Amino acid sequence: MTFTGVIGTVCYGPLRGIIALCVALRISPNVLTFIGAIVNITAAWLLGIGYFWSAGFVMLAASIFDFIDGKVARERNRETPFGAFWDSVMDRFSDITLLIGLVYLYAKAGRVDYVIITALAMMFSVMTSYTRARAESIIEKCKVGFMERPERIVLLMIGAFTNRMAAVIWVILILSIVTVADRIYFTWRELNGVKESRKPLVLHVLWRAFFWTDDRATWQYDLWVIAILAFVWLTPPDWIGDPIAGGRGMIGWILGR
Repeated sequence: MTFTGVIGTVCYGPLRGIIALCVALRISPNVLTFIGAIVNITAAWLLGIGYFWSAGFVMLAASIFDFIDGKVARERNRETPFGAFWDSVMDRFSDITLLIGLVYLYAKAGRVDYVIITALAMMFSVMTSYTRARAESIIEKCKVGFMERPERIVLLMIGAFTNRMAAVIWVILILSIVTVADRIYFTWRELNGVKESRKPLVLHVLWRAFFWTDDRATWQYDLWVIAILAFVWLTPPDWIGDPIAGGRGMIGWILGR
């Protein structure tokens, strides 16, 4: 049992009761999906005005709706192609809205550097989902790369609760770029029947770390989570020019801000 697996098991306990209640009340899973998106709009507004702590709790509430809608659909035998489509569209809408909130915050602070960084994180977050969807129209499965939607949402909540949002945005940006590259490479390899060659131990470890194919709740996943949390928590805000904590950081220095 991994520590991420333990966290998932503990959190799922109370959610079972919420799922059962929604099933008993015959609430439409599509309505739950829509409510989750509306709640995320509220979280985006709170991020935009700098109320990080409140935004974290609202994102937590939204994530409950994001999680239970599919479970309620399954329990009520209401899984439909439209439901899956609707859920995917609302997820993209929510993702973009949250990052727009941060773009507004950084623009209001006059930080062009973090406006650009957050806009790029938004672009590659959308591309992460698009590359998988497009790949799976021509190959059977393309679930590779670490930075998927659950990881992005949890990181944004961590950034809100710890006031380390700048470090979180950097993590989302860099690992989203890596994830998009993973999916492009994986699709090319599957279409051309390319087999992975053997590598020296050091290269093999690095390759496994960045060309991510492991499942959640594994020890490999736990190591990545620990590394990310260490970066977010231990990186001095001034090193990365955190707009909330002050300081220019590398990009601010390059732009002369």
